[in-house]
Amino acid sequence: MKTKLFEPYKLKSLELKNRIVMAPMCMYSSHNEDGKVENWHRTHYVSRAVGGTGLIIQEATAVTPQGRISPQDLGIWSDEHIEGLSELVGLIKEQGAKTGIQLAHAGRKAVLDGEILAPSAIPFNDEMKTPKEMTVKDIDETIEAFIKGAERAKKAGFDVIEIHGAHGYLINEFLSPLSNKRTDEYGGSAENRYRFLQRVIDGVKEVWDGPLLVRVSAKDYQEEGLDAEDYVLFSTWMKEQGVDLIDVSSGAVVPARIPVYPGYQVKLAETIRTGADIPTGAVGLITSGLQAEEILQNERADLIFLGRELLRNPYWPRTAANELNEDIEAPKQYERGW
Repeated sequence: MKTKLFEPYKLKSLELKNRIVMAPMCMYSSHNEDGKVENWHRTHYVSRAVGGTGLIIQEATAVTPQGRISPQDLGIWSDEHIEGLSELVGLIKEQGAKTGIQLAHAGRKAVLDGEILAPSAIPFNDEMKTPKEMTVKDIDETIEAFIKGAERAKKAGFDVIEIHGAHGYLINEFLSPLSNKRTDEYGGSAENRYRFLQRVIDGVKEVWDGPLLVRVSAKDYQEEGLDAEDYVLFSTWMKEQGVDLIDVSSGAVVPARIPVYPGYQVKLAETIRTGADIPTGAVGLITSGLQAEEILQNERADLIFLGRELLRNPYWPRTAANELNEDIEAPKQYERGW
């Protein structure tokens, strides 16, 4: 009998071979500043597929040039990006993993020349640029960019789309009252602050019928900010819109001191899973197979998202399997050393 970690898991009709997910992590490696896939991306992602990860979610991929975190970010704002992304998808799938892409807009945390956008004209901190407060036209254009990004992701062959609503980037900025001081239909009440994400989800679902995830920062670590209970409400609305799983992270919408310890965000995932009755992914200092198995066995989350641990060890699934006395299939080429 397989452990939970190595049980298959279904997202809609998509079956993952295990519950191990490579969390999206920016590589800042598109050195020509054109947002295109380079050899680093091919090496980086495919090696984790060889290592046995069930689902690999590509780093935050910008839906507009203005929405990049840095000039070196991957992009999906142009049809010219599809060829490289499609090649990358094919390479990953060839090694047995499913593929996801995180559609993103950096908002006020973009470190770029020129104008940057945000819900309100408030800089992230004293060192960063003051953004332009988005007009309704800017909002409409950005939502359309997310939709076009989803269309291109579909053409490139991705299995899963994740919308980036975390870590202080544009969608998170709309959701949090700490960064959204608008007085129109996109600010004020929870319903209004959710409206931007609501429209993004609705728009993406018009062109995408595959599994849809949303990453959230379920705690602002500020007294006047949001906490997991606020995200239970948002996640209930997301479930009603047809989102399949909430990827639960935390922090980074404003500068804050975050108490970090093993599994420090798991309780947030558990709160949302229970409160909104929606599948969740747990992430954050999950480093061992035993730790991951405890989360799954106790139904605290449904998938295990790994970031830095997969940077350190592309073959973490094998390490976890050994720890849990679980036999997993080796790549044929590696059988003699597995």
